[in-house]
Amino acid sequence: MGGLTLASALLVIVIGLALYARSRPLLDLHPLGELLTSSNWHPLRGEFGFLPFIVGTLVITLLSMLLAVPPCLLTAIYLAEYAPARLRQGVKPVIDVLAGIPSVVYGVWGTLAVVPLIRDHITPWAGRHLSFLPFFRTDNPSGYGVLAGGVVLAVMVFPIIISVTEEVISAVPFGMREAALSLGATRWQMIKTVVLRKARPGVIAAIVLGFSRAFGETMAVMMVTGNVARIPRSIFDPAYTLPSLIANNYGEMMSIPLYDAALLAAALVLLLVVLGFTIIARIVLARAIKSAA
Repeated sequence: MGGLTLASALLVIVIGLALYARSRPLLDLHPLGELLTSSNWHPLRGEFGFLPFIVGTLVITLLSMLLAVPPCLLTAIYLAEYAPARLRQGVKPVIDVLAGIPSVVYGVWGTLAVVPLIRDHITPWAGRHLSFLPFFRTDNPSGYGVLAGGVVLAVMVFPIIISVTEEVISAVPFGMREAALSLGATRWQMIKTVVLRKARPGVIAAIVLGFSRAFGETMAVMMVTGNVARIPRSIFDPAYTLPSLIANNYGEMMSIPLYDAALLAAALVLLLVVLGFTIIARIVLARAIKSAA
């Protein structure tokens, strides 16, 4: 048992070392810092700048979490504290079904529903009323872009965050609720000051799980973001994520020198970024547990 546990822990290191070994031909010519800060992606000229893909991944993921977290928390609170038992029993299986839908189905839905909605309605409205804000400028009328990717990813992480958060809130001892209500607190005051405080570490864990799902998503994002290798300046601009770059190009154009090493270096960067965010999340979670104790 101990050996299996150690092997699981070392698996990330083994994967990282394998990716590093395969990306060495590129790293020997271009330092990792140069690759991370360069915006030039021209494989035929030997230029492999990962900055547009890193920024695209971060912007789409953060936008999806901004869209997903507030409604997910409110939904979980309602299911755990307000919803009748019959409604809760009917809704939870539907949420579980949403978690099992393949990502390509979400991508097709985004292409057929979200992209036309953004192209035909949201983009023209933003062009008339919000064009003075740089983040809402509408230079891309196609509908494929950051906003479409954020909406699709937000819907994809809904079931994860809602399910985990609802379970965590429901696990708070009922006696703590009774104690708060007996002191004169209203139901919402009891939820806000007692239940959510006690459940805070689990809520953070749910958000981290949703973030991890959104950050590494490939197929659905690839279908709705436009896949243009430049840094997005607006939520309507097309973007290109690191997972989409790898999925779109690996196995293709391998005759170009260093192309294989560049894609594996992109995989290494993706692994390092996810690992960094996971470590930060664990630190935040540990502090939340300590403060809630």
